Parts: sequence; C-alpha cells; structure tokens
Amino acid sequence: MVNRVIVGAHYGTRDWLAQRVTAAFMAVYVVVVLALVASRAPFTYETWKALFAQGWMRVATLLFALSLAWHAWVGARDILMDYVKHDGLRLALQVLTVLLVASYVSWTIQILWR
Repeated sequence: MVNRVIVGAHYGTRDWLAQRVTAAFMAVYVVVVLALVASRAPFTYETWKALFAQGWMRVATLLFALSLAWHAWVGARDILMDYVKHDGLRLALQVLTVLLVASYVSWTIQILWR
C-alpha cells in the first residue's frame, strides 16, 4: 500500500493561467493606449484629459490596474514562497505586499474617478 502525501498549495495551473491572461490584457491595453497617443498628435494635457473623460477608458485603465495588481501579487507570492523559508517573515512580507498592492489599486481608483 502506498500512502500518498500531498503538500503545498497547488496553485500551479491557476497561477500560470492568471499570469498569462493578465499579461495579455496588459499588452493589449498598452498597444491601444500607444495607438491612441500616436493618432492624436500633438498630444496635449487637454487631449489626455478628454481621453480619460470617456467611461470606457477609465474602465479599461481600472482593469489594467487590477490585472497589474493580480499579476504582481502572484509573482511576488511565488517568489516569497520559494525563497523566504522563515514562516513568520514570509507571512509578514506577504501581508505587506497585499497592503501595498491594494493601496496602489485604491490610489488608481481615486485618480480615475476624482
């Protein structure tokens, strides 16, 4: 009889897919923003303000920020799980990372809908 011992959180496939999906969305967003900036030359503050006055651009930017936050969290968490062996220190760094990423997303929301 073989006793199978399963250890770890088994995030593998889900996190691999999350990294790819968020990276793809961020790449598309960057290409669209660069195309918009290039098509509206000369690009002034008024043009920038008019672009972000549109609801779809605000939503797309918020989705970009959320994708970036998720992408950063998965990467940082994996690095911390791989290289920080002390449980207490790893937990503290993970909590710090979550708080930092959440504050960046909150700041983005404040900027977009101020």
